[in-house]
Amino acid sequence: MQLSKRVSTLTPSSTLAITAKAKALKADGHDVIGLGAGEPDFNTPSYIIEAAVQSMKEGHTKYTPSGGLPQLKDAVITKFKDDQDLEYSADEIVVCTGAKHALYTLFQSVLDEEDEVIIPAPYWVSYPEQVKLAGGRPVIVEGAEENAFKITPAQLEQTVTNKTKAVIINSPSNPTGSMYTSAELKALGETAMRLDLLIVSDEIYEKLVYGGAEHYSIAQFSPELKEQTIIINGVSKSHSMTGWRIGYAAGRKDIIKAMTNLASHSTSNPTANAQYGAIAAYTEDDGSVEKMREAFEDRLEKIYAQLVQIPGVTCVKPEGAFYLFPNVKKAVEVNGFQTVEDWVNALLEEEKVAVVPGSGFGSPDNIRLSYATSFDVLEEALIRIERFIRNHQ
Repeated sequence: MQLSKRVSTLTPSSTLAITAKAKALKADGHDVIGLGAGEPDFNTPSYIIEAAVQSMKEGHTKYTPSGGLPQLKDAVITKFKDDQDLEYSADEIVVCTGAKHALYTLFQSVLDEEDEVIIPAPYWVSYPEQVKLAGGRPVIVEGAEENAFKITPAQLEQTVTNKTKAVIINSPSNPTGSMYTSAELKALGETAMRLDLLIVSDEIYEKLVYGGAEHYSIAQFSPELKEQTIIINGVSKSHSMTGWRIGYAAGRKDIIKAMTNLASHSTSNPTANAQYGAIAAYTEDDGSVEKMREAFEDRLEKIYAQLVQIPGVTCVKPEGAFYLFPNVKKAVEVNGFQTVEDWVNALLEEEKVAVVPGSGFGSPDNIRLSYATSFDVLEEALIRIERFIRNHQ
């Protein structure tokens, strides 16, 4: 049977591909260091686990409303008010099976054939694929490395056509860890409003910021910007709940209603006990979340200083998330490889270090390293990477 054109055009996830290869080597007994993970290495805080278990003991194991439990929506509403002074009502919130599903459902709800979505590069690998799955066309705009990989209002304006429907802003960014300042977000927001673009603001890493940096939501600067913005967020990264699959979208009632209706015919509802865990995540606090953030910041400070000493490697210092996105173009050339992908594969084969090539993120001169692992492991990985570079000189 012939597969649909819809799935035939998809590009496999580069992060999952390198992770699978690393796992295969590890299963064969090799000492593999995997730096491809896009999830915290900490377990979910115990108070969240206990809340989910208790919910099941109390019989909360049935269907819930398609758009999420009212109690969870209330918790999300309180979170927005406390964190960004943003006010939402329950019909402006939809809870989904992860932030990825929230994005997927959004694009399915607002895009028609050939609608264009502007995606700054480097980008999270699923943005272009989700746009294509909705029949839209991803339009990539390169964020210059000298500008910390961020796009400018001028770039946004130059890229817009009569088919452009939306622009994605991801701050802090996966894969770069870069963050937009309040002034930069205001300027982008004003341009997007003037061009009548829907702003998709992916804020999943908002709690993981370092060095005194402050996260801003583009929706918080004016009522008009809030009306023009759909915020995507969730508990996966902030509370180490990646496997729980709870994310949400906040925005205009008509869009949220459409997303809720679509979810009712796809997932029925987010997993019940996971929702109760998420309620606890947003209504209780035992200090675990801040301890995780502090651990990531400590790793970043230590490992970044060592990374930039490696010959042929440069790196914009991230302000958030848990990724480093070094440029290895010089090292690849000196080592005699044709592409970063070839270099990455040889690194895995020879030194058993798994990193993700930047081509999957729209940046072929870079690699992504996750520092969501212990400092000792990170330090050993950098030793191996430097040895690999020097051995090929």
